[in-house]
Amino acid sequence: MKHFFSIILLSAGILGFSTQAGAQQKIGYINADEIVQLMPEAATVQSQLDQYQQSLYQNAQDKQAALNEAVAKFYKDSATMSPSMKEVKRTELQKQVQDLSGEDQKIQNQFEQKRQELSIPIQKKLQAAIEDVAKENGYAYIITREALIIVPATGGDIGPLVRKKLGLKEPAAKLPAATK
Repeated sequence: MKHFFSIILLSAGILGFSTQAGAQQKIGYINADEIVQLMPEAATVQSQLDQYQQSLYQNAQDKQAALNEAVAKFYKDSATMSPSMKEVKRTELQKQVQDLSGEDQKIQNQFEQKRQELSIPIQKKLQAAIEDVAKENGYAYIITREALIIVPATGGDIGPLVRKKLGLKEPAAKLPAATK
């Protein structure tokens, strides 16, 4: 009877080990930023962002110029103004200065919001390609290359498969450093 239980435990252990070994799942990694940079849509988005940023800064410069003109006009006309009118004008100018002082942060927030808005279609397209490649090649998990501490020398990089799926050219190979 003791021998029977030993055989049962040994069989269960072997069965459990083989099930666990068969359950190993493929893990892949990708440098998503590199692929996004190769996508033609990324260049279009970058161009749109550059124009948007330039228009935001131009608007801020226009506000600054208007403030400078208002200050100059105040100094020019202040000699002829009543004390109560000076106080009203000073208050208006202080409000303009306060509004302008937060302009850099406002521009950064608007720019970031626009960047995220324009990047959504690219991210969705990339995500769909990654999911398709993972499904087609039996990968259970895909992680970003940046999250890895050690990157395997061979295998696991699904970047070439995703680039092929998206119809992108392979990036130019990095040349080794010249030796002296």
